[in-house]
Amino acid sequence: MAVDFGLKLIAALVVLAGGMWIAKRLSRAFKRMLERRGAEPSLVSFLGSLVSILLRIFVIIISLATVGVQMTSIVAVLGAASLAIGMALSGTLQNFAGGIIIMFLKPFKVETILSRHRTARLALLKRL
Repeated sequence: MAVDFGLKLIAALVVLAGGMWIAKRLSRAFKRMLERRGAEPSLVSFLGSLVSILLRIFVIIISLATVGVQMTSIVAVLGAASLAIGMALSGTLQNFAGGIIIMFLKPFKVETILSRHRTARLALLKRL
């Protein structure tokens, strides 16, 4: 029994190490693909980070399943955590969603000069 768990643990560590390596390579390839297609630098950064995080979470879940952790408990914990975080950050998530909309609709671009109507101040947009 202890030998079986030891073998499962070693297999999970191998899956974790290999999966993290593959996830890193895939996220780099995704970023390069976006850059070649001429995507905005802020969008490349955001989507690259999002893909990297999702791939790493996927690898961790597969590693835990290799050890023998039940997938239903993992899904339940992730769902509860997502709900709690979403409720706690509701105002922040509204701003985040607004930022995503700005990145996709592109009303502003990097190196755009912005002005404020009342004070006549100018600002250079360096990054989104």
